[in-house]
Amino acid sequence: MASDAKSRLVDFLGHEAFDPILRASAGDYPRSRHAKLQDVQRATENEKRRCHGDDSAREVYRMFRDDLVCEPARRIDRELTALDLPTLDSVREAFERLAADFAANLDATH
Repeated sequence: MASDAKSRLVDFLGHEAFDPILRASAGDYPRSRHAKLQDVQRATENEKRRCHGDDSAREVYRMFRDDLVCEPARRIDRELTALDLPTLDSVREAFERLAADFAANLDATH
């Protein structure tokens, strides 16, 4: 069950947040935004790798919650917003609803 919880949380983040960013094409943006797109894609790839490397649903959930408030992740979210791409904050409610299904594994209420 715990492994299923981690898998479902990671899949959700991939589908709703990470993959749309990684699939974004520089051709869809003015040249002046290409470097910004590359920066957020690099950061997103690192975040996706980190998420897949987490050992449990609890770690995925903790990483997500930490990234909502840490300044480097908030800076990336501002850049994503400027590029009209999904942010962690934009998927937060749906992620937390999904995580609530696994609350016993996440210790989400503590």
